[in-house]
Amino acid sequence: MKSALLSGFRQALPIVLGYIPVGFAYGVLAQKSGLGVVNAVGMSLIVFAGSAQLIGAGLFGAGVAPLAIIMTTFVVNLRHLLMSAALAPKLKGWKKRQIAFFGYELTDETFALHTMRMKGEMPRLTETFAVNITAQSSWVIGSVLGYFAGGQIADVRPIGLDYALPAMFIALLVPQLVKPVYLMMAALAALLSVSLFLLGFEQFHVIAATVIASTVGLGVEQWTSRSSS
Repeated sequence: MKSALLSGFRQALPIVLGYIPVGFAYGVLAQKSGLGVVNAVGMSLIVFAGSAQLIGAGLFGAGVAPLAIIMTTFVVNLRHLLMSAALAPKLKGWKKRQIAFFGYELTDETFALHTMRMKGEMPRLTETFAVNITAQSSWVIGSVLGYFAGGQIADVRPIGLDYALPAMFIALLVPQLVKPVYLMMAALAALLSVSLFLLGFEQFHVIAATVIASTVGLGVEQWTSRSSS
Protein backbone atom coordinates (compact mmCIF):
# COMPACT_ATOMS: atom_id res chain seq x y z
CA MET A 1 0.00 0.00 0.00
CA LYS A 2 2.87 2.37 0.78
CA SER A 3 4.24 2.10 -2.75
CA ALA A 4 0.78 2.76 -4.21
CA LEU A 5 0.35 5.86 -2.06
CA LEU A 6 3.77 7.19 -3.05
CA SER A 7 3.10 6.45 -6.70
CA GLY A 8 -0.22 8.32 -6.58
CA PHE A 9 1.40 11.25 -4.80
CA ARG A 10 4.19 11.39 -7.41
CA GLN A 11 1.74 11.27 -10.32
CA ALA A 12 -0.29 14.12 -8.82
CA LEU A 13 2.70 16.47 -8.41
CA PRO A 14 2.12 18.37 -11.71
CA ILE A 15 -1.44 19.02 -10.54
CA VAL A 16 -0.21 20.14 -7.11
CA LEU A 17 2.08 22.71 -8.74
CA GLY A 18 -0.95 24.20 -10.47
CA TYR A 19 -3.51 23.84 -7.70
CA ILE A 20 -1.62 25.62 -4.92
CA PRO A 21 -1.25 28.97 -6.76
CA VAL A 22 -4.75 28.87 -8.29
CA GLY A 23 -6.24 27.77 -4.96
CA PHE A 24 -4.34 30.68 -3.43
CA ALA A 25 -5.98 33.04 -5.92
CA TYR A 26 -9.40 31.60 -5.02
CA GLY A 27 -8.69 32.11 -1.31
CA VAL A 28 -7.78 35.76 -1.91
CA LEU A 29 -10.94 36.31 -3.97
CA ALA A 30 -13.12 34.56 -1.37
CA GLN A 31 -11.70 36.73 1.41
CA LYS A 32 -12.26 39.92 -0.58
CA SER A 33 -15.79 38.80 -1.52
CA GLY A 34 -16.77 38.70 2.14
CA LEU A 35 -16.93 34.93 2.61
CA GLY A 36 -16.02 33.67 6.08
CA VAL A 37 -13.07 31.32 6.41
CA VAL A 38 -15.35 28.35 7.17
CA ASN A 39 -17.46 28.94 4.07
CA ALA A 40 -14.45 29.68 1.84
CA VAL A 41 -12.52 26.58 2.87
CA GLY A 42 -15.76 24.59 3.04
CA MET A 43 -16.28 25.24 -0.66
CA SER A 44 -12.84 23.78 -1.38
CA LEU A 45 -13.73 20.71 0.70
CA ILE A 46 -17.29 20.16 -0.53
CA VAL A 47 -17.53 21.72 -4.00
CA PHE A 48 -13.88 21.23 -5.08
CA ALA A 49 -14.31 22.80 -8.52
CA GLY A 50 -11.98 25.69 -9.31
CA SER A 51 -13.98 27.50 -11.97
CA ALA A 52 -17.26 27.10 -10.05
CA GLN A 53 -15.65 28.34 -6.83
CA LEU A 54 -14.04 31.37 -8.48
CA ILE A 55 -17.31 32.28 -10.20
CA GLY A 56 -19.35 31.56 -7.06
CA ALA A 57 -17.13 33.75 -4.86
CA GLY A 58 -17.26 36.55 -7.42
CA LEU A 59 -21.06 36.38 -7.64
CA PHE A 60 -21.33 36.27 -3.84
CA GLY A 61 -19.20 39.42 -3.62
CA ALA A 62 -21.44 41.09 -6.21
CA GLY A 63 -24.53 40.34 -4.11
CA VAL A 64 -26.13 37.97 -6.62
CA ALA A 65 -29.11 35.90 -5.38
CA PRO A 66 -28.27 32.41 -4.03
CA LEU A 67 -30.44 30.64 -6.64
CA ALA A 68 -28.60 32.43 -9.47
CA ILE A 69 -25.23 31.39 -7.97
CA ILE A 70 -26.39 27.77 -7.70
CA MET A 71 -27.69 27.66 -11.27
CA THR A 72 -24.58 29.35 -12.67
CA THR A 73 -22.18 26.97 -10.97
CA PHE A 74 -24.39 24.04 -12.02
CA VAL A 75 -24.12 25.04 -15.68
CA VAL A 76 -20.38 25.66 -15.38
CA ASN A 77 -19.90 22.14 -14.00
CA LEU A 78 -22.07 20.34 -16.56
CA ARG A 79 -18.89 19.16 -18.27
CA HIS A 80 -18.46 16.73 -15.36
CA LEU A 81 -21.26 14.65 -16.90
CA LEU A 82 -19.11 14.11 -19.99
CA MET A 83 -15.97 13.38 -17.97
CA SER A 84 -17.72 10.90 -15.68
CA ALA A 85 -19.36 9.14 -18.62
CA ALA A 86 -15.98 8.81 -20.34
CA LEU A 87 -14.35 7.14 -17.32
CA ALA A 88 -17.35 5.08 -16.15
CA PRO A 89 -16.50 2.00 -18.32
CA LYS A 90 -13.10 1.86 -16.60
CA LEU A 91 -14.67 1.60 -13.14
CA LYS A 92 -16.53 -1.67 -13.61
CA GLY A 93 -16.18 -3.82 -10.53
CA TRP A 94 -15.83 -0.89 -8.15
CA LYS A 95 -18.23 -0.58 -5.23
CA LYS A 96 -20.81 2.19 -5.41
CA ARG A 97 -19.30 4.14 -2.53
CA GLN A 98 -15.89 3.96 -4.22
CA ILE A 99 -17.34 5.27 -7.50
CA ALA A 100 -19.17 8.03 -5.61
CA PHE A 101 -15.98 9.13 -3.83
CA PHE A 102 -14.01 8.99 -7.08
CA GLY A 103 -16.65 11.13 -8.83
CA TYR A 104 -16.69 13.64 -5.98
CA GLU A 105 -12.96 14.28 -6.36
CA LEU A 106 -12.91 14.24 -10.17
CA THR A 107 -11.75 17.52 -11.71
CA ASP A 108 -10.60 18.61 -15.16
CA GLU A 109 -7.00 18.00 -14.21
CA THR A 110 -7.44 14.62 -12.50
CA PHE A 111 -9.67 13.55 -15.40
CA ALA A 112 -6.84 14.30 -17.84
CA LEU A 113 -4.41 12.32 -15.68
CA HIS A 114 -6.76 9.37 -15.11
CA THR A 115 -7.51 9.20 -18.84
CA MET A 116 -3.82 8.48 -19.44
CA ARG A 117 -3.49 6.15 -16.44
CA MET A 118 -6.53 4.03 -17.40
CA LYS A 119 -5.68 3.48 -21.05
CA GLY A 120 -4.28 0.03 -20.44
CA GLU A 121 -4.42 -2.06 -17.30
CA MET A 122 -6.59 -0.63 -14.53
CA PRO A 123 -4.35 1.15 -11.96
CA ARG A 124 -4.45 0.14 -8.32
CA LEU A 125 -7.41 1.52 -6.33
CA THR A 126 -5.19 2.93 -3.59
CA GLU A 127 -2.96 4.64 -6.13
CA THR A 128 -5.99 6.16 -7.89
CA PHE A 129 -7.41 7.62 -4.69
CA ALA A 130 -3.95 8.82 -3.66
CA VAL A 131 -3.88 10.92 -6.84
CA ASN A 132 -7.27 12.48 -6.07
CA ILE A 133 -6.65 13.07 -2.36
CA THR A 134 -3.24 14.64 -3.05
CA ALA A 135 -4.78 16.96 -5.64
CA GLN A 136 -7.63 18.05 -3.38
CA SER A 137 -5.32 18.51 -0.38
CA SER A 138 -3.13 20.88 -2.38
CA TRP A 139 -6.22 22.83 -3.48
CA VAL A 140 -7.42 23.18 0.12
CA ILE A 141 -3.95 24.23 1.30
CA GLY A 142 -3.76 26.87 -1.43
CA SER A 143 -7.24 28.12 -0.49
CA VAL A 144 -6.33 28.46 3.20
CA LEU A 145 -3.05 30.27 2.44
CA GLY A 146 -4.79 32.60 -0.01
CA TYR A 147 -7.61 33.40 2.39
CA PHE A 148 -5.31 34.45 5.22
CA ALA A 149 -3.05 36.37 2.81
CA GLY A 150 -6.02 38.11 1.24
CA GLY A 151 -5.84 41.07 3.58
CA GLN A 152 -2.27 41.82 2.45
CA ILE A 153 -2.84 41.52 -1.33
CA ALA A 154 -4.84 44.11 -3.24
CA ASP A 155 -4.94 42.25 -6.60
CA VAL A 156 -3.64 38.77 -7.53
CA ARG A 157 -3.47 39.47 -11.29
CA PRO A 158 -0.08 41.26 -11.26
CA ILE A 159 1.44 38.20 -9.53
CA GLY A 160 0.58 36.04 -12.54
CA LEU A 161 -1.11 33.22 -10.61
CA ASP A 162 -3.73 32.88 -13.34
CA TYR A 163 -0.99 31.51 -15.64
CA ALA A 164 -0.46 28.44 -13.43
CA LEU A 165 -3.63 26.63 -14.51
CA PRO A 166 -3.06 26.84 -18.32
CA ALA A 167 0.57 25.84 -17.78
CA MET A 168 -0.53 22.81 -15.78
CA PHE A 169 -2.99 21.75 -18.51
CA ILE A 170 -0.22 22.02 -21.13
CA ALA A 171 2.02 19.81 -18.97
CA LEU A 172 -0.78 17.22 -18.77
CA LEU A 173 -1.56 17.46 -22.48
CA VAL A 174 1.93 17.01 -23.95
CA PRO A 175 2.42 13.34 -22.87
CA GLN A 176 -0.89 12.45 -24.58
CA LEU A 177 0.19 13.70 -28.03
CA VAL A 178 1.50 10.30 -29.12
CA LYS A 179 -0.23 10.34 -32.55
CA PRO A 180 -0.46 13.07 -35.23
CA VAL A 181 -4.26 12.95 -35.00
CA TYR A 182 -4.07 13.79 -31.29
CA LEU A 183 -1.93 16.84 -32.05
CA MET A 184 -4.44 17.86 -34.72
CA MET A 185 -7.31 17.53 -32.23
CA ALA A 186 -5.49 19.61 -29.62
CA ALA A 187 -4.68 22.37 -32.12
CA LEU A 188 -8.24 22.35 -33.49
CA ALA A 189 -9.75 22.49 -29.99
CA ALA A 190 -7.51 25.42 -29.04
CA LEU A 191 -8.35 27.31 -32.23
CA LEU A 192 -12.09 26.71 -31.84
CA SER A 193 -12.08 27.58 -28.15
CA VAL A 194 -10.37 30.92 -28.69
CA SER A 195 -12.54 31.71 -31.74
CA LEU A 196 -15.79 30.92 -29.92
CA PHE A 197 -14.68 32.98 -26.93
CA LEU A 198 -13.95 35.98 -29.15
CA LEU A 199 -17.35 35.53 -30.80
CA GLY A 200 -19.06 35.89 -27.44
CA PHE A 201 -19.59 32.27 -26.34
CA GLU A 202 -17.81 32.87 -23.05
CA GLN A 203 -19.62 30.19 -21.01
CA PHE A 204 -19.60 27.27 -23.44
CA HIS A 205 -16.60 27.81 -25.70
CA VAL A 206 -14.47 25.10 -24.04
CA ILE A 207 -17.22 22.46 -24.04
CA ALA A 208 -18.23 23.20 -27.64
CA ALA A 209 -14.63 23.19 -28.87
CA THR A 210 -13.93 19.91 -27.04
CA VAL A 211 -16.98 18.14 -28.50
CA ILE A 212 -16.31 19.38 -32.05
CA ALA A 213 -12.58 18.59 -32.02
CA SER A 214 -13.16 15.16 -30.47
CA THR A 215 -15.81 14.32 -33.09
CA VAL A 216 -13.53 15.42 -35.93
CA GLY A 217 -10.63 13.46 -34.42
CA LEU A 218 -12.76 10.30 -34.09
CA GLY A 219 -13.84 10.63 -37.72
CA VAL A 220 -10.25 11.10 -38.91
CA GLU A 221 -9.02 8.14 -36.85
CA GLN A 222 -11.76 5.82 -38.16
CA TRP A 223 -11.11 6.97 -41.74
CA THR A 224 -7.37 6.32 -41.47
CA SER A 225 -8.04 2.90 -39.87
CA ARG A 226 -10.32 1.85 -42.75
CA SER A 227 -7.83 3.15 -45.32
CA SER A 228 -4.97 1.16 -43.82
CA SER A 229 -6.96 -2.11 -43.47
